[in-house]
Amino acid sequence: MKKILDYFSIDGAVGGSQEWFKNVVMYIGGCAAATACDCCIYLALHKGMGHLYPFDPDHLTREDYVRFAMKMKPYLKPRVNGVNKTYLFTEGFEKYLGDAGETHIIIEELQGTEEAGRAEEFIKEHIDRGFPVPYLMLRHKKECYKDFVWHWFLCYGYEEREDGMWITVATYGEKSTFRLEDLWDTGYEEKGGLIGLGSEISHDC
Repeated sequence: MKKILDYFSIDGAVGGSQEWFKNVVMYIGGCAAATACDCCIYLALHKGMGHLYPFDPDHLTREDYVRFAMKMKPYLKPRVNGVNKTYLFTEGFEKYLGDAGETHIIIEELQGTEEAGRAEEFIKEHIDRGFPVPYLMLRHKKECYKDFVWHWFLCYGYEEREDGMWITVATYGEKSTFRLEDLWDTGYEEKGGLIGLGSEISHDC
């Protein structure tokens, strides 16, 4: 089984990228804000929530994305240890949603201490409903994941293969695919987690 959401591109990039940020603090630690921005653009394009993106979602530009990220910055601002807990993302994103006039989004969390099988179910459930899944990874024992350490990124697809479930994620304006069980088993006690989005009413358009 396979499902990949109809993700967006900006000037040829897969989603947005924090590497575009001119603000030094955001360039270094703006991954949570960038992930929230990507969620809002996706919801504006595919869930009828145009009020979540203050520019034109049908004409996405790098310049508008950077301006949007600076609007998101106060809600998910970079800090000494980063947005290193799922509840920090939830609190900040809920505040932005409320200020933008959106009261029907439901947010739930799955902690990285859960089994990989539960993470698979969580991701499938939300993507099958048409919602991307913000993913926080703090540390990992494998060097191949170094670009995703202490980092928020967005999962927008999955595929069930013989060797397990693989997920498709976007960050830094690029697409990557990972075997979830391998990514989830970080080898460290300090875990990240997942954010699940949903809606009380149907916004599909």
